[in-house]
Amino acid sequence: MAKLYSPKKAAAAPNMQPKKETVDFLLNYSKALKIVKTAHGTFENVAN
Repeated sequence: MAKLYSPKKAAAAPNMQPKKETVDFLLNYSKALKIVKTAHGTFENVAN
């Protein structure tokens, strides 16, 4: 099979840092999320 792509040099990924607001949002969401497994299925509740 023919090689359909050209070789590229490994580009240095920029140093990406999340904003404090993003981290706070994800932490608060994960604290409020409750997952209940029952015989009939899995239920996800966001107590917010």
